[in-house]
Amino acid sequence: MVKSMTGFGRCEISEGDRKMTVEMKSVNHRYLDVAIKMPKKLNYFESAIRSLLKTYIQRGKVDIFITYEDLSESNMALHYNKEIAAEYLKYLKQMAEDFGLDQDVKVGALSRYPEVLVMEEVQDDEEELWKLLEQALKGACEQFVATRVTEGENLKRDLTAKLDELLVHVDYVEERSPQIVAEYRAKLEDKVKELLSDTQIEESRIASEVTIFADKICVDEEIVRLRSHIEHTRATLEEKESVGRKLDFIAQEMNREANTILSKANDLEISNHAIELKTGIEKVREQIQNIE
Repeated sequence: MVKSMTGFGRCEISEGDRKMTVEMKSVNHRYLDVAIKMPKKLNYFESAIRSLLKTYIQRGKVDIFITYEDLSESNMALHYNKEIAAEYLKYLKQMAEDFGLDQDVKVGALSRYPEVLVMEEVQDDEEELWKLLEQALKGACEQFVATRVTEGENLKRDLTAKLDELLVHVDYVEERSPQIVAEYRAKLEDKVKELLSDTQIEESRIASEVTIFADKICVDEEIVRLRSHIEHTRATLEEKESVGRKLDFIAQEMNREANTILSKANDLEISNHAIELKTGIEKVREQIQNIE
């Protein structure tokens, strides 16, 4: 299954007064590169988040944005620091003794001393919090993968059309190559007749020259390998796993064969089609860069 490396997913899960929202988007990248922005209280789950993402994504630069809201009234609690209050009383008593003063500290006054009574955020249950976060992550990832698959199908259709265009040029080169040899032989014979006039032409010499020329411009092996690479690309597009890197390697091999054909070309028409081959292969490589 071909997947694009660009995608978007969003999921919002509410449970009582708590709400978890996950948004994710991605662009092309050689490897998997994940950047996560989330509240500090969720940092504990970063490793688990990355492990979960790897089950859905193999390649791409992925940005994830996580927000968490807790609107319940019970998320804050008053905390009494008995030890700090005792320290205050101990030193107040010592001060009263040192300076001969009455110790008149009342509870109301003591409660207003720093850190004696403080409001603290109630810690969420980690298991329940992860359960909510995991649900939101999975929902976002499923939508994210769905958009990648949809775009991947479009890429697959486009690549298949481009491969068909490549075969048109390959067919022409394969058909034209023997004609070049025949035309070369005819030109060679005419030239020899013109130079030698009445002198008898040695057929073996002509045949030898034609053989050397044919060997020099022969692209049979390159044509066979190029056809094989094109069919290999088609087959790879049907595979279910991540195929982007594999397709990139095949495209490099196709480009190498096209370069060889162009370097051996001794005919304007073949040169033109070899150039079109290289142009088409480059377009294929550009599209492959978008595949996971």
